[in-house]
Amino acid sequence: MKVIEIDPITDPRWQELVYKRRSDIFHSPEWMRGLVETYGFKVQAYILLNDSERPQAGFSFCNLTDDQGERIVSLPFSDYCDPIVYNQDHWELLLARLMQSGCPISMRCLHNEIPLYYDPFESKKKAKWHEMDLHEDLDSIWKGLKKIERYTIRKARENGTVVRMASCEEDLRAFFELHLWLRKHKYHMLAQPYLFFERIWHNLIDQHKGILMLAFHEDKIIGGSMFLEWKDTLYYKFNTSNPEYLRYAPNDLLIWEGIQYAKSKGLSRLDLGLSDWDQEGLLSFKRKYASEEKTITFLQYAPVKEENGNGTPFRRLLPQLTDLFTDETVPDSVTEKAGDLLYRFFT
Repeated sequence: MKVIEIDPITDPRWQELVYKRRSDIFHSPEWMRGLVETYGFKVQAYILLNDSERPQAGFSFCNLTDDQGERIVSLPFSDYCDPIVYNQDHWELLLARLMQSGCPISMRCLHNEIPLYYDPFESKKKAKWHEMDLHEDLDSIWKGLKKIERYTIRKARENGTVVRMASCEEDLRAFFELHLWLRKHKYHMLAQPYLFFERIWHNLIDQHKGILMLAFHEDKIIGGSMFLEWKDTLYYKFNTSNPEYLRYAPNDLLIWEGIQYAKSKGLSRLDLGLSDWDQEGLLSFKRKYASEEKTITFLQYAPVKEENGNGTPFRRLLPQLTDLFTDETVPDSVTEKAGDLLYRFFT
């Protein structure tokens, strides 16, 4: 056994590993390419080769250097990104190579519990994750929904809500502007750069590995969902809606249209993604459709304890800058530019 460093975006051995082993959209070269093209990150991976030079395990990451110093993150802006390992010996070999850097290491684990029991790592945070099983036929899935969900979806259609498939970048821009507006005015948060959504469009949706669905009422966009595909799973990655039109139930109809799309592609799971523990509304919404709920664990290894637990001066300033640029009096165009400049530091 030996550990080598590769570029997971271009090296065929990473493709072999992720298709042979349990993996998710965040392990895909297409997702990684979007991170590189948007933020300029360098994505790397360590893989473990057997005596026949075939990959047996792997760990993808970015080595970041900013105001917080040098650190390893797997992977920035990804819901989770488990190490692809199936026994403790393989994990220890990969980890020994990672720890040679002497840098802090952080990762988010969902499906792989091996790193959770390794002493150098501490659990810093947890989030919820939901998934819907789509193995049954569409009629059975419909009947398996609660009566209130079926009523809501039917009512949305009766009240004139229509879902259309986005076909051009003008549609993508319309989705992004509603996404930006919602994050700013409801949650007082910045949005990721529009460039990130463009790269997802080109790297995944243009390659028939995802879809953007938009909900309309009387030709006005009132919601949208971006779904990404990887192996047997459809990922509900980004969603937005206009709060003034929630009575037309765009989010429920978008989920149902996504389910129908997944079934038409022969996919068997709908990953509903990460939700923070305090997002009660989002948790309630996802639980209406989920057949499984699990915990995403944020793990961190810090070789040297921080003297100031509040972080660097710039890190402490980020919440204040966010409040400033999401103020109601600030034009949305300025808020968008602030996201372009600042979002890379939210890692």
